[in-house]
Amino acid sequence: MKSQDYINLEDELGAHNYKPLDVVLNRGEGIWVWDVEGNKYMDCLAAYSAVNQGHCHPKIMGTMIEQAQILTLTSRAFRNDQLGLLYKELCELTNSHKVLPMNSGAEAVETVIKAVRKWGYQVKGVPKDKAEIIVCENNFHGRTIAIVGFSTDEASRDGFGPFSPGFKIIPYGDADALKAAITPNTVAFMAEPIQGEAGVIIPPAGYLKKARAICTENDVVLILDEIQTGLGRTGKLLAEEHDGIEADLTLIGKALSGGFYPVSAVLSNREVMDVLRPGEHGSTFGGNPLACAIARTALKVLVEENMIENAAAMGDYFLSSLSQIQTPHIKDVRGKGLMLAVELTPDAGGARNYCEALMARGLLCKETHENTIRFAPPLVITKDEIDWALDRIEAVLKSGQK
Repeated sequence: MKSQDYINLEDELGAHNYKPLDVVLNRGEGIWVWDVEGNKYMDCLAAYSAVNQGHCHPKIMGTMIEQAQILTLTSRAFRNDQLGLLYKELCELTNSHKVLPMNSGAEAVETVIKAVRKWGYQVKGVPKDKAEIIVCENNFHGRTIAIVGFSTDEASRDGFGPFSPGFKIIPYGDADALKAAITPNTVAFMAEPIQGEAGVIIPPAGYLKKARAICTENDVVLILDEIQTGLGRTGKLLAEEHDGIEADLTLIGKALSGGFYPVSAVLSNREVMDVLRPGEHGSTFGGNPLACAIARTALKVLVEENMIENAAAMGDYFLSSLSQIQTPHIKDVRGKGLMLAVELTPDAGGARNYCEALMARGLLCKETHENTIRFAPPLVITKDEIDWALDRIEAVLKSGQK
């Protein structure tokens, strides 16, 4: 079958809830992927940071094969020999007290919403069903009904109401707005350290440190959604480290499995997590032995192979080089680590056109909103590979795609 045959099948039989680039991939290794015709591409999206460790990392693959031959699923009705070890290694690595494993990032967000509400009622003394959670404009925390209910992206909300109450939306990066929004019923503030889906929006320096202090002063739980920013993407294990803070609850996922299996987790202090009792929350697949074994190795290679340090060094080089490209089509270049974005001017012809032009030159990236291109390759990328990418990016940006 040719690429168009696969595309036709998807269009005819699948829901049209995505608009992918028309490349049909069937193999990956490191930062490279190949389509069904054998064409080679550099992956500069890394499955939205799910394959930080690179495609088909051999050690993670080895663990997956080995564990799949032994035991894959028990449900949480019984214990398994991988779950406790994942807890221990995650807590030691991230300085967390407790871990609650789930599967997808959205499930982790739903989990944390339930946990902080319960904490608000049982510990803080908020009146029943009055708990408030503060979130930010242009947030992206997933696509469940509860989560899109506090999104400000109309495309995510339109046609899906009614939505759950209990959320208050404030401007991102504005510590004064956070302070003003807090009431006696506020149980938590949830934010992304860098807003990925919004276009790699980086808050003002010191914002997270101020938010941490405000939450502490007002007995409000600080939740950081690090599902995209965590596990090395920004050049630190967790992006919160750039501000020298620790959240009360941290959400991780995506790269927690290196792209092999859906795994997410809520990292928590004891005070919040201990409010959950048996029967109040769970998941058949959450914490299964296959997922835990994969996650343990995914974390191990991230640290042992110095991928976090490489993300910091290569990210600085990539960002500096992108910033030197001279063309009137560029409005802004920004990023941290290997989480980068080029925002185009409104008259540039739209980011999608540039992504398609880059695809034709062997580089895969994806637009976010109308005018922003994200570049987020696996953390194993080298300087020579970045130079290869820059040659193509500069040529496309300078050519214009109107």
